[in-house]
Amino acid sequence: MINMSKYDSIQTYKIRRLLSDLGSKQGRGTELISLYIPPKKPIYDVINNLRDEAGTASNIKSDTTRNHVLDALTRVTQRLKLYKNPPENGLVIFCGALPVSGPNTETIQIYEIMPPKPINTYLYRCDDHFHLDLLRETLKEEEIIGIISIDTSEAALGELVGSNLQVIEILTSGIAGKHRQGGQSARRFERLRENEVNGFFVRVAEHAQKAFIEERNVKKLLLGGPGPTKDDFYKGNYLDYRLQKAIVSIIDTSYTGEEGIREIVQKAGSTLQDIRLVQEDNLIDKFISEASKDYGLATYGLQNVIDAINNNSADTIIISEDLGMLHLTFVCRKCGNIVEKFIKKTDVFAVKAEQLSAPCSNCNSKDWDVKEEDVVDYLTDKASVVGTKVEIVSGKSEHGQMFKSFGGIGAILRFRS
Repeated sequence: MINMSKYDSIQTYKIRRLLSDLGSKQGRGTELISLYIPPKKPIYDVINNLRDEAGTASNIKSDTTRNHVLDALTRVTQRLKLYKNPPENGLVIFCGALPVSGPNTETIQIYEIMPPKPINTYLYRCDDHFHLDLLRETLKEEEIIGIISIDTSEAALGELVGSNLQVIEILTSGIAGKHRQGGQSARRFERLRENEVNGFFVRVAEHAQKAFIEERNVKKLLLGGPGPTKDDFYKGNYLDYRLQKAIVSIIDTSYTGEEGIREIVQKAGSTLQDIRLVQEDNLIDKFISEASKDYGLATYGLQNVIDAINNNSADTIIISEDLGMLHLTFVCRKCGNIVEKFIKKTDVFAVKAEQLSAPCSNCNSKDWDVKEEDVVDYLTDKASVVGTKVEIVSGKSEHGQMFKSFGGIGAILRFRS
């Protein structure tokens, strides 16, 4: 059983998508409201503050800007009256007049977000753009896992943050092989080699201190590599005492360098069971294992996944975060005929234009209503009805790239239908 419960990938995906959308929004004047409410901030205090802001806004000279700000403040206040107290992690609200289809088509739009981590700062801003940085901060993974892969030929330093694994630096040793050069005594050769190894270990420790203490706040460190070199490095106390104490696992690997970093993470096991990348890798491994069997409990491709949800055979839906698909629903205003399309986001304008100019197959009317939603939202809504889990996985990791070869969408099944 793979435990994914400590990380809400759907919530994180939706907030990232919203941040991307709001980052491109621009108000006509200083009329876009950003409001951050910490969990322990009394709601009545916030409402009183907004009333004060409304009094100030009534002095704005521009009629349009004044009306937009007052309307936005009214909408936000109405939303806040639905709460007795802020949610567990606080509340973030963005509100303002945004154009719908060009200049002078502004309507008041409101976005209400419950952040994944507590908001610690109360903030009210009225500006020509939304202030998004505090919300972005709540999406950042706090724990950085440092990784050192080492043998006598090279060492690699890496970091693991959530689902992002990165190689920071690779150091080559320049140490001679174990076979001595002609003319040297065995003892002298070994002494020279020991000095070279010692110097290399010192250099690796210096680079580790810079990477993991000066540039990052690493509290956990994985050490690995083939053979006894990693053990000699550890027992020799070359690392800064803070890093030495931070080592949580020493792991035997077959490789060093970048491959060694990946192998250490794969073999870290229970040490990293709560790290998102490991959770995703385990989930994708299970999916690929089932998909590779003749009658395995996996399916892939959008329509196959939808079918699995409809017949309640899907246990877990897996979607790549960069799937980039939309679900469009066209409804004929005259007869109610429905046309559904699943498309790439890049094709949305062309597909809409084509369908909106096409006659209804039932009544020949060209009068359509259209609804547009992210495929993730569409599948999440369908899955929630039948108790199917949905997980969004990174497309940047090695396993994420492998999963994209299945189209970026798949399901682990309860049973084969």
